Amino acid sequence: MNIETFISDAVRRSVEALYGELGDEQLQIQKTRREFEGDYTLVTFPLLRRSRKSPEATATEIGEYMAANVPEIASFNVIKGFLNLSLDSAFWAARFAEVAADERFGQAPATGRTVMVEYSSPNTNKPLHLGHIRNNLLGYSVAQILKANGHTVIKANLVNDRGIHICKSMLAWKLYGNGETPASSGMKGDHLVGKYYVEFDKHYKAQIRELVAQGQPEDEAKKNAPIMLQAQEMLRKWEARDPEVYSLWETMNGWVYEGFDVTYKALGVDFDKVYYESQTYLLGKSLVEEGLKKGVFYRRPDNSVWIDLTADGLDEKLLLRGDGTSVYMTQDLGTAYHRFEENRLDDMIYVVGNEQNYHFQVLKLILKKLGYADWSDHITHLSYGMVELPEGKMKSREGTVVDADDLIEGMVRMMDDTPDDFTGPVNIGNPNEFTIAELAREVISLTGSKSKIVHLPLPADDPQQRQPDISLARNMLGGWEPKIQLWDGLLKTIAYFEEVLSRGGIRR
Repeated sequence: MNIETFISDAVRRSVEALYGELGDEQLQIQKTRREFEGDYTLVTFPLLRRSRKSPEATATEIGEYMAANVPEIASFNVIKGFLNLSLDSAFWAARFAEVAADERFGQAPATGRTVMVEYSSPNTNKPLHLGHIRNNLLGYSVAQILKANGHTVIKANLVNDRGIHICKSMLAWKLYGNGETPASSGMKGDHLVGKYYVEFDKHYKAQIRELVAQGQPEDEAKKNAPIMLQAQEMLRKWEARDPEVYSLWETMNGWVYEGFDVTYKALGVDFDKVYYESQTYLLGKSLVEEGLKKGVFYRRPDNSVWIDLTADGLDEKLLLRGDGTSVYMTQDLGTAYHRFEENRLDDMIYVVGNEQNYHFQVLKLILKKLGYADWSDHITHLSYGMVELPEGKMKSREGTVVDADDLIEGMVRMMDDTPDDFTGPVNIGNPNEFTIAELAREVISLTGSKSKIVHLPLPADDPQQRQPDISLARNMLGGWEPKIQLWDGLLKTIAYFEEVLSRGGIRR
């Protein structure tokens, strides 16, 4: 049943019963505005010459007639000359039953257009986090909506499986892992690899402090830390296909993929194609060579390759390091080219947070300058920002971290292990006590920031308790305990933003 047609016919029958046949006259019926009660609204002003009554009286008369003679009308209200009609619950239940019985409900005819939607895009140096949950659900939903609208949709996942951050986990495992595996530790593979990413950062920060104490400037200490130099060397060996390094890379990435698959299954999302940056970065390098020949790019004395976008209101962008290794932009150029050539796409949608707005602006511009404007203009960055409440942006003063597996497990327990009448909410945060001053000192230490801690009077609404109370979760969710602790969470959060900045996602 078409609901609009039903309402229109019912209103017409009622009006004609009261005021005579309408002929070709059109009734003005619209969905009720959200600030008023009702489902559909009849504008009565065009009917006044027939009713010979005031707008309010006309609306009331029609409303009373319909309430008495149309069983589907549960109630009505009148706002001046507007008659707001509410349909009863049985009517809506019948419509939902129709929808449930129609396997093709909401499916538009085929458009002939092919659209790729990329979402998730994890790194193989750490497990999925809360941000990935939001990204996956948003991307999967967009893909399903486009599919329902008649497009051929390819759900894609680009796995960032190479680069210096991957080598950090690999090196830390090699130095400190003592042969630990998911099987021997009982940890999910992605969590185990993330553990060694954190381990790398601990040793890296300690070495920086040691070098600074010896008299090196902090910026130099960051470059000269022995463990960072080892990681950079490992990356060069990886790109040269060193057998030992490459074998370790394959092994640890395999652990991560197994862990990711568990999380994706629990989340209810899937992919039609999975791309790996390790397979596309060389193609990106070939595009860089093409750009050098065309004069779009230029080479600096240190052998690095750049593009100057200052005339376009942007800045200069690195495409190849002096040692020949690629950067994120190189990889993204190769990946975009490969996808359009392989799939003959009409549109490409990247579901990525707004910290990457600048990155995608640069990506499209470079592709256009390389001569691929015919399809680069069909790249869309579906950007999204911070969650906002009516009172402003959400603020996490506690500094606690909930990873994707923790959150999914907590929600599953909430649905499966609690009585039907238990609706929560349930706090599943990290329950360890610490002060904001302690948190601030940890952040300054881990980031190497020169920021100073300043003590000022607390605002009147400042929370008195910064230790989440998870007693309800423990009682109702089968002894719930989060797996990610403050130190690990902070290191992963800091590493995430360092990665974002390395991509050039935030213009500085």
